[in-house]
Amino acid sequence: MKSAAVDVRAEIAAERRDLADVLDGLTGHQWNAPTLCSGWRVREVAAHMSMGFRYSFVRTALELARSGGNLHRMTDRVARRDAAVLTPRDLAAALRDNAHHPWRPPVGGPAAALGHDVVHGLDITVALGLGRQLPRDRLLIVLKTVKPSTLRFFRANLDDVELRATDLEWSYGTGTQVARPAQELLLLAYGRTLPAVRADG
Repeated sequence: MKSAAVDVRAEIAAERRDLADVLDGLTGHQWNAPTLCSGWRVREVAAHMSMGFRYSFVRTALELARSGGNLHRMTDRVARRDAAVLTPRDLAAALRDNAHHPWRPPVGGPAAALGHDVVHGLDITVALGLGRQLPRDRLLIVLKTVKPSTLRFFRANLDDVELRATDLEWSYGTGTQVARPAQELLLLAYGRTLPAVRADG
């Protein structure tokens, strides 16, 4: 059990360093390009990803209170504000310098923290058409975070749908089968919309 947790933390650190390298290689135009997160450019997604490193628990609680306790409203407001003042170099460095930071989402352990980094990384790289493929072990860890509460939180409507990966042994749900590469199915489960992963195929 202990070794599994260590493995997840190692994957978190590797993912953050990998994404920092991706961000460092982007052009100014790409930093302002839209992502799979509706309404957010690359810079807003990067600002959001690093919020947990830059904000203390108390400051986060204050920001949440200022947003009436609405988590989605708070993260949107803070991401837009921070993206306007932090440079691309600042945002990439925040990921690299905090590769081993213990932050995790309010619900879930290290696997949920890895899922947060992986999915937001895909929000950027898929939207930009960079063709980045996640390492298999990393992807498998995050696929295990897909459950009913995940779908509800990200408003993924997958009622009567079975997600079935074509490139590894993984499936989720029952009903009409949607067979795609696992990386695309992960995005679908996390409420993202892509022509390549639309449930109606």
